[in-house]
Amino acid sequence: MCLTVFLCTLLTRQVIAQKFDNNWTSLHSRPIPSWWSDAKFGIFIHWGLYSVPAYAPVDEVEGVYEKYAEHYLMRLMEKNSAFTDYQKRNYGPNSTYADFAPMFKAEFFNPDKWADLFKRSGAGYVVLTSKHHDGYCLWPSVHSKGWNSVDSGPKRDIIKDLSNAVRGAGLRFGLYYSLLEWNNSLYTSGNMERWTTEHMIPQMKDLVNNYRPEIIFADGEWDYTSDKLKSTTFLTWLYNESPVKNTVVVNDRWGKETRSKHGGYYTTEYNLIGDTLTTGRILHPWEESRGIGTSYGYNRFETTAHYYSSKQLIDLLIEKVGNGGNLLLNVGPDARGLIPVVMEERLLAIGNWLRVNGEAIYGTTAWNERPLQEENGIYYTRKGNDLYVICTKWPEKELIVDGVRHARTVTLLGTDLPVKCKTAKNRLRIHPPQINPTNAPCEHAWVFKLTDAMLLTH
Repeated sequence: MCLTVFLCTLLTRQVIAQKFDNNWTSLHSRPIPSWWSDAKFGIFIHWGLYSVPAYAPVDEVEGVYEKYAEHYLMRLMEKNSAFTDYQKRNYGPNSTYADFAPMFKAEFFNPDKWADLFKRSGAGYVVLTSKHHDGYCLWPSVHSKGWNSVDSGPKRDIIKDLSNAVRGAGLRFGLYYSLLEWNNSLYTSGNMERWTTEHMIPQMKDLVNNYRPEIIFADGEWDYTSDKLKSTTFLTWLYNESPVKNTVVVNDRWGKETRSKHGGYYTTEYNLIGDTLTTGRILHPWEESRGIGTSYGYNRFETTAHYYSSKQLIDLLIEKVGNGGNLLLNVGPDARGLIPVVMEERLLAIGNWLRVNGEAIYGTTAWNERPLQEENGIYYTRKGNDLYVICTKWPEKELIVDGVRHARTVTLLGTDLPVKCKTAKNRLRIHPPQINPTNAPCEHAWVFKLTDAMLLTH
């Protein structure tokens, strides 16, 4: 224990002492702070003016991105008939996206209730959209020219209120930031020198200095290279001089060439973009993000048929963590500030499962020598000398784990029911106990803990 504390302290001091140069090679030498890798599960929040119309097709289209309600402005600009017809029919033939600002009232937004829900979900961090691609800011950015939640709409600093509540609940707080703005003439002119030096970088520094986010989830990087966006310039400041230089974590969306290559942790989205990260033996930190339904922003037309069930979401978390990743699960509040009840129920179900089985998730690593038995719904995690066998289906017969030479004990998390097992020829055979509704430790998935497991290495 003392050695672990010493090594962590030494690593922290090395990070503090190290100075990073303005290039990817130097920036890559900074280790991702361990708190993020240990947390495993985070909550994403997409909230803004697009929460007013709260519309995107759900059954009429096939593509994932076509179902994103937060892309409403772009669909109007593209003259997508589904969106323009919806706009005219519900808000008038001469209405514009800007008309949604006074309708975005957030009158029932209660940050303490949100934070309590996220805490009860078992999440370790929360990431809020500070500004999406429409340019509308959830804080009083001087660069927004009044296009923000303090000067219009709710008339309150959303980021300040939520960050205080989230941190008060003991969770880490982070911010999503779009590097582009669809309808900003400075961006659409293509003058990246002015865009980055006069708008983007000063605005990001303002966010960091005022709210001290420990995660920065960049997005909207696909139009220009990281060189044009001066991403390394910002990250060099972030790692060397910012108030969160020792704890901040960033993703990989910093230029059209950077995903799964540059930045911090790698990102996938609805298993798209870098989807090879989600299976196999990946050593670089990565994270999958997705909504509980088909959209990140609130879509009033989603039904239970479009939402993942509690079982599916718990299995999703297990799959991502078992393959070495994190899960950033999105909720989309409505324009009044209410989180849909179905989303709330799903988060609470995840939290209930984690209260029993969290030790198989938090602070774990993937078992790199694991047998790939995902087709049987079996995943593995490690923590120290212990191995966790996570079954998304209850094993109705003997459970065989290859690559285990011995285990001191085998237990089923959440219960004192005895578990019989035996090992032979680098194979552990587990005989599941008899469970029923009265003695089952949890719903949806079950974890066998192999204490002091001796594993076969290759």
